[in-house]
Formats: sequence, structure tokens, C-alpha cells
Amino acid sequence: MSKREDQRIANLVKKNAAKVPPPKADREAQYDTTLRQRPAEQDLETKRLFKEMKKREF
Repeated sequence: MSKREDQRIANLVKKNAAKVPPPKADREAQYDTTLRQRPAEQDLETKRLFKEMKKREF
């Protein structure tokens, strides 16, 4: 690829990364206090680490 195409792709990646919507809150828990509280979502690095660990055999 040319340098121009690489720059264009990099700009598109930045533009699309900015469009990622935040995760929606659990509306059921908002109205029903008897539901179990879910733990907060793990960050991406933690998810990646556990995904790699599942692939390994000990």
C-alpha cells in the first residue's frame, strides 16, 4: 500500500473508534431491586488475557 492509503485507513480507524457507543445500562435492574447485581464489565486487556489462557493447556 502507498503511504497515502495507509494515512487514509488510519484516519478511518480513528473516526470509527470514536463512534463506539457506550454500553447500555441494565434497565431491568433500574426498576426491579430484587434482581442480582451484575459485576462491572472487565476491560479489554483482561478479556484478551483470559481468552489466551483458555487456548493454553496446562
